[in-house]
Amino acid sequence: MKERIDWGSLGFGFRDTNCHIRYTWRDGSWDGGELVEGSFVRLHMAATALHYGQSAFEGLKAFGCRDGKTRLFRPWENARRMARTARRLCMAEVPEELFVEAVRRVTDANREFIPPFGTGGSLYVRPLLFGSGPQLGVSPALEYTFLVFVVPVGAYYKGGLTPVRAVVLDEYDRAAPRGVGNIKVAGNYAASLEPHAVAHERGFAVELYLDAAEHRYVEEFGTSNFIGITQDGRYVTPESPSILPSVTNRTLQQIARDFGIPVEVRPVPFAEVPEFAEIGACGTAVVITPVNEIVRGDLVIRVGPRGGCGPTLEKLYATVTEIQYGVRPDPYGWTLEV
Repeated sequence: MKERIDWGSLGFGFRDTNCHIRYTWRDGSWDGGELVEGSFVRLHMAATALHYGQSAFEGLKAFGCRDGKTRLFRPWENARRMARTARRLCMAEVPEELFVEAVRRVTDANREFIPPFGTGGSLYVRPLLFGSGPQLGVSPALEYTFLVFVVPVGAYYKGGLTPVRAVVLDEYDRAAPRGVGNIKVAGNYAASLEPHAVAHERGFAVELYLDAAEHRYVEEFGTSNFIGITQDGRYVTPESPSILPSVTNRTLQQIARDFGIPVEVRPVPFAEVPEFAEIGACGTAVVITPVNEIVRGDLVIRVGPRGGCGPTLEKLYATVTEIQYGVRPDPYGWTLEV
C-alpha cells in the first residue's frame, strides 16, 4: 500500500487504512477495545448521536520524525478536551489513559501510512465519541461508542504559509455565549457549513466570527483560533466562553513566552484588528495560516506582508513544526513515541 501513495501530493481528505480501533461503553464501563477492519459502523436508527447530537470528536497528529521514530503530539490535551465535551453533553467520559492508549494502538497498527520525514505530511488521528444506544425521548444514551481512525494527510491549505483572505459574515454566528462553542461537539461544525460555503463562493478561504451578543469582539475563524501580533510584538488571542480552546494555540502561547513575547488572552474588539502587524489562524490541521486580508462589508483590512508570512508567526510556526518532526528537542514533554 505504501508504494501506491504519492506522499508529496497528499491532500486533506479521507483514505482507507488498515483498521480503526473501537470501544463500547455499557453498564458504566468501557470494554477493552478492538482493532476493526473497514470504514463503516453499524448504528441503531434511534441512536442519540443521530437525533440529539450526542457526538464529539478530536483531531491530533502523528509524525514520522527525522530520527526514524513516530511521535504523537500532545495526545493528553486532546483526551482532556474530549472529557470536557463529554461532561457537557452528558456522555460517558473516555479516561485519559484509555484515550492515549487507543491513539497509540491505532497509530502503531497503521505505520505504513505515516508519511516519511521530509514529505511534509503526517498521520491525522481522529478520535470520535458518540451516543450509539437507542433513545426515543430526549435523554442521554445508555451506550456509547469511542473509535479512532487515522488518515495520512498533507497540508490543509496547499499554500502552506501563503496568506489567505477572510470574511466577516454578520448574518451568521458560530455559537451562543453560554452554549457549546467552547467544546468540540459535532453540531458546531454543522452550523458552520453554510457560512463556510458562502465565504468560499465569495472567494475567501475562511470566515471570521464575531461574538454573537454584540458583534463587537473577535471570536475565532471558522476552522481555527484567531491570533494577532501587535506592532510592538505582543501575542494576542481572544478570550470568550464561546471559543474552542485550541491545543495549537496553547502550544504557540508557551513557545511565545519562552521567546520573550508577551502573551495576552483577552477580549479583542474588532476595531483593533487593523492595528495588528500580523494575523493568523491556528489549529491542528494548519498549525498557522497567515491571514493578510479581512473583509467586512465595504471595509477591507490588510495586514502583514502581501505575499508571505510575518516574521513572528513564521518563527512560531517553524518552532512548533520542528518539535513535531523531531528536528528540534522537545523540552516540554509534548511528544509521545509510538
